[in-house]
Amino acid sequence: MCGIVGYLGHNEAAPILVEALKRLEYRGYDSAGIATIHDGHLGRRRAVGKLVNLSDKLVHEPLAGKSGIGHTRWATHGAPTETNAHPHRAGDVAVVHNGIIENFRELREELSAAGLTCETDTDTETVALLTRHYLDQGLPPVEAAYATLDRLEGAFALAFLFDGEADLLVAARKGSPLAIGHGEGEMYVGSDAIALSPLTNRITYLDEGDRAVITRTSVEIRDSDGRLANRPVKTVDLGSMTADKSGYKHYMAKEIAEQPAVIQTAISAYVPDRGDRITMPEGLPDFTGIERLTMVACGTAYYACLTAKYWFEQIARLPVEVDIASEFRYREPPVSPRTAALFVSQSGETADTLAALRYMRDKADSILSVVNVPESSIARESDVALPIHAGVEIGVASTKAFSCQLTVLFLLALKAAHDRGALSDEALADHLSSLRALPGQIQDALTLSDALHDISVDLAEARDVLFLGRGLMYPLALEGALKLKEISYIHAEAYASGELKHGPIALIDPAVPVVVMAPCDSLYDKTVSNMQEVMARGGRVVLITDAAGEKQSGAEVWHSLALPTVPEALTPMLYAIPAQLLAYHTAVTKGTDVDQPRNLAKSVTVE
Repeated sequence: MCGIVGYLGHNEAAPILVEALKRLEYRGYDSAGIATIHDGHLGRRRAVGKLVNLSDKLVHEPLAGKSGIGHTRWATHGAPTETNAHPHRAGDVAVVHNGIIENFRELREELSAAGLTCETDTDTETVALLTRHYLDQGLPPVEAAYATLDRLEGAFALAFLFDGEADLLVAARKGSPLAIGHGEGEMYVGSDAIALSPLTNRITYLDEGDRAVITRTSVEIRDSDGRLANRPVKTVDLGSMTADKSGYKHYMAKEIAEQPAVIQTAISAYVPDRGDRITMPEGLPDFTGIERLTMVACGTAYYACLTAKYWFEQIARLPVEVDIASEFRYREPPVSPRTAALFVSQSGETADTLAALRYMRDKADSILSVVNVPESSIARESDVALPIHAGVEIGVASTKAFSCQLTVLFLLALKAAHDRGALSDEALADHLSSLRALPGQIQDALTLSDALHDISVDLAEARDVLFLGRGLMYPLALEGALKLKEISYIHAEAYASGELKHGPIALIDPAVPVVVMAPCDSLYDKTVSNMQEVMARGGRVVLITDAAGEKQSGAEVWHSLALPTVPEALTPMLYAIPAQLLAYHTAVTKGTDVDQPRNLAKSVTVE
């Protein structure tokens, strides 16, 4: 969640740190700060709210120095106040931290007994105080930092800056990502490569448990056992990390519009040369030997898994269970030896999903992942990682990453079906032909943006909205409700249409709009019956269907929208577009912060 940056170089650190933090805004935050060393002394500036508040403070209270650390905080322990903002300082050390220190209360009591009392409500201040405690005992800075790290329990990415040490940064990771950038006589630290992308394309990713001692000309990395473990320097494609709005008002609008192109990229990556065969990375298991697939994810990625469950079971005839990552390992589910485990995460750093993967490490036949960041922790710890090729997604509410997750999961389901003999060569070719046509049909769906804007003007007046769908549209209804509440702050819930009579119908009245997602498919008639039950009770229906469905609806609906007609299996990728646009336009109508909605973070790296 929080964003960390660090700099050792020849230029003034403050503007470099602030610009790097701007590239991490997408992660979500509620306060920000930087610390630098000038003439051997630590200085610090912090501010609540957006980074512009920190920038304004630096205009009136400049902070000189060519060494520094910076941070955007998403509050966990303690309210978002300037006192609780990072960097935290105790004596001669300043610290920035992403994660949660689970034993901070125990450490705080110990430090208090030694005469070191806390001034904030945060767990992070304990890290700074403990380091100061070791410095006061005469340990050199690096040894003090390492002694502190040995005492910490929980998940963290940390960077330490020391008074009087203008050519030293100490960095460490355990459970939260951290990368080191290499320049010419300059070194950088960042929560991810996006923060560092304009500064350098040479990146070293710290592994779990790594600790690094960084100077302007060197980096020494040791593993959790203290052994020298210098990690490779990788050249990162900076073009894939472009993070501008390209003329759009919001990143979310841009990312919605990019979906035809990124879906095409994902298809081409796995079906090269417009062929009739799916090419997957080496190491993918032979699905003929797999008896069950367990899929685990959080949020939007979880809904992608729920969608894929239909594909794997209906097309590949492979039993699937889908779990929310934060609940999965606490159930301690029994795992048969011929189970494959599949983990889906946009960032590849989602803490709960990564913990679930580690739970399955010695239990499942194979560990697969579907990620957008090939160098992420989840990707590195998987037997096989399947990139979704969505490019950088800045908007907190996932759009193009969701569509690319669906695309890759659909291709994987087709591959499994073909391996298992459930899909003939001819049927596979037909599916792939339809899939190649999908980007064009999504482009057509995007032209309905103005019509969805008109609907959103009415929807923005509601306090509660229901979404209904059957079959493949049920997970899409869940995703549509999530998108609406994420960015417009309207309470929205989704139900399988057949469940309407089992309770939710009690909510129906003219003040509660009902969005019905219903392509003219094998379940259309049943969905329309549920829709008519809603209208019979005064409910206002927004029907999202296709031309045939609009013609056959046989009822006067409040609003209707006709999408292009696609094969039933592909409807989730197409119907994601109006779900996203409806939420986007409603949020814009209400004037909320579309790209950085309140209380949310893009990458949830703490449990």
